[in-house]
Amino acid sequence: SGLLVAAKDDRTHRVLSDQFRNRTIEREYWALVWGVPSPRSGRIETQIGRSPTNRKKMVVLEEGGKLAITTYETQERLYLLSLVKLKLGTGRTHQIRVHMAHIGHPVFGDAVYGGRNRRLGALTTAERKVAARYLELLPRQALHARTLGFEHPYTNEWLRFESDLPEDMQRLLEAAREDYQKISFD
Repeated sequence: SGLLVAAKDDRTHRVLSDQFRNRTIEREYWALVWGVPSPRSGRIETQIGRSPTNRKKMVVLEEGGKLAITTYETQERLYLLSLVKLKLGTGRTHQIRVHMAHIGHPVFGDAVYGGRNRRLGALTTAERKVAARYLELLPRQALHARTLGFEHPYTNEWLRFESDLPEDMQRLLEAAREDYQKISFD
């Protein structure tokens, strides 16, 4: 969910593409991820490329991929989850999803990169019940393009847009906050 930019003519497309290529576009994402990243903030720098066994999936490669850089900062610890702010230094396909799975904290609900069913095996029976409720609240991946900033292709004015978390992510966030409070004070 969240923000995106679309070009209505060839010149605009070219200018925006240059900004993406030159990494001058501001992009900030928020995600709910499994567990608590450690350290709570950091920089992930890897090579990402297509999986040799599943051409629809991207993976971290030792060599032969393209440089991918993501910085993250844990905003809030929740029950089973964390709210994380992410900024892209590059823009590779599925970059955030691949990077968060790579550090052991896949995006909640992401069936492709381990954020849905595969993660449930490590939980206790009670935690599995809570996770199942969370998955019902948000039956998709919990990743949101929150901020988008760029230079207007014609006026050169800096434009910056923000989008609140969608209702389904907010419901999950509130449920995980409430559960965390119950656990923290029991």
